[in-house]
Amino acid sequence: MSRSVMISVSGIRGIVGDGLTPELIVNYAAAVGTFYGRGRVMVGRDSRITGEMVKSAVFSGLMSVGCDPVDLGVCPTPTVQIAVQDSDSVGGIVITASHNPVEWNALKLLGARGLFLDEEEGIRVNRIIDEETFQYSTWRDIGAIGAHDSAIEDHIECVLGIPYLDLTGIRRRKFKVAYDCVNGAGGTILPQLFDRLGCIPYALNIEPHGRFAHAPEPVPKNIGDLCEAVLSHGADIGFAVDPDVDRCAIVSEEGQPLGEEYTVTLATQFILTRKKGDVVVNVSTTRAVEDVAREAGVRLLRTRVGEIHVAKKMAEIGAVIGGEGNGGVLLPDVHLGRDAPVAIVLVLQHLLDSDKPVSRVWRSLPRYAITKKKIDIGGTDPDRILESFRKAHEKDKINLIDGVKVDMTDAWVHIRKSNTEPIIRVMAEARTEEESITICDSTIDEIMNLT
Repeated sequence: MSRSVMISVSGIRGIVGDGLTPELIVNYAAAVGTFYGRGRVMVGRDSRITGEMVKSAVFSGLMSVGCDPVDLGVCPTPTVQIAVQDSDSVGGIVITASHNPVEWNALKLLGARGLFLDEEEGIRVNRIIDEETFQYSTWRDIGAIGAHDSAIEDHIECVLGIPYLDLTGIRRRKFKVAYDCVNGAGGTILPQLFDRLGCIPYALNIEPHGRFAHAPEPVPKNIGDLCEAVLSHGADIGFAVDPDVDRCAIVSEEGQPLGEEYTVTLATQFILTRKKGDVVVNVSTTRAVEDVAREAGVRLLRTRVGEIHVAKKMAEIGAVIGGEGNGGVLLPDVHLGRDAPVAIVLVLQHLLDSDKPVSRVWRSLPRYAITKKKIDIGGTDPDRILESFRKAHEKDKINLIDGVKVDMTDAWVHIRKSNTEPIIRVMAEARTEEESITICDSTIDEIMNLT
């Protein structure tokens, strides 16, 4: 198997034309359809140039095993999740490589509740491929393609129906909002959302043609144009989303990126003013959320990295909000999935309530700096790297929920293997940026010496 394609329990991801072939996609979709069983399968995609080709292969694979793919067109990942959740479909497939570069594409798999498949379910799908136990249909029972034209409008209605929103107040406030869709699926939903909210919009890269205007991950180094747009238009706030619109990063009215870790922190701080309850985040999310939860007198629980792990724990304990430090916010009042439009409206409501600029709200939060880097490990076994690192730190306070996390008094460092790329991720957080960079770099040096 090429290094440019990865099949894991969370789906399939690769470079189109270099590993991710139509044949592989058809077989994978047939395996997914065999796992789901006959019925409707909601299928949406981001705007990538390869999306139509991949969608055709997905449809072929699903139909071959008697499933009826429902074409949602170009739309956000959370739109597909809501469409599955609110229908009688047996599952869903989202065609998106999320924050990966334009040459990549991927399939994300949703169960009948609109949640991503968990590890056990993903193993069962992969076993169907390995053992070639596809349940192909005869010509009489081949699936048929359907359409669902209102999925994006349904998503918007769900977001506007959040019970904690003062829509009249938001519309009266007429927030000036700059936003960057990076030519992804955000252009299919955010213009309508901001119009419904009565905002004065300044849009960047909203055409969903898939030729990304810049590197698609909404991290500070990639959103310089948005920062400039906020300043030049005198906007109250800026929002950047990734190509499939499940992650959201914020820019203050001063043109300052807040860092994607503070999206879930701000959203959590707001929700806890409306409803007390448990909060769930993954193990590498900022301690600022933990401090906010503690101040509100509620529990914060941590899970493995990955939306499904956060979502399942939230459902298990009845959490009021959850998320991940990559800009993902999960609000069970809408659905248990990362949702950038949800993050946007919660932050706007928070600003309305506080009657302060976002920079002041941000500065009132616990302050941490986080550094995120990665190591290309090539063909090296990532588990061997993690085990060597664990042994080197067995006298420290370590957390083994996901990879190895070393907790210190005012800092932490976390290393874990990626499920989507042949890399080791290294994240460090401390009170200052200089310290977090130092911890991260020294950890990378240590890992390189261990390999």
